[in-house]
Amino acid sequence: MEIKTFEDLIDWTRQLHSHLARCLHESAGKHKNERASALLDYIARHEQLLAEAVTEFEKQADPKVLNTRLYDYLNHKPIKPGQACDTRFATLGFDDIAREIFAFHDQVMDLYDSLIGKAEIEGAKTLLENLLSLEQHEAMRLSSQIGRMSDL
Repeated sequence: MEIKTFEDLIDWTRQLHSHLARCLHESAGKHKNERASALLDYIARHEQLLAEAVTEFEKQADPKVLNTRLYDYLNHKPIKPGQACDTRFATLGFDDIAREIFAFHDQVMDLYDSLIGKAEIEGAKTLLENLLSLEQHEAMRLSSQIGRMSDL
């Protein structure tokens, strides 16, 4: 997907979370370890809810901001939806799954953070800050839930 506008960026983020949700759900069904399978299922549901939340940002954002060109995006090496998840999740252990998921979220947050520093339009900066805040909040919530699952 070529990202030219903020709308493209939001759509890309939504697609990324949806794709990851599908992959994790599929991997959960293939995993031989019940605990890891439960984790994959939980994260898959979480990712789908996050994709829906990102969709709401797109619906509520100012159309002028959404149509703003995003020139600096290409300078950041983004992850591609095809790279976000693969069949290896069906073979990873509990801790490795958690590490991979947090690395994924860190990449998305790093992208937003780098774009915030380059945003010249206040509305675009606010949109990016709100998206970053959503990602950070959800990563913290996910960390808390995974920590509880780990204690079991």
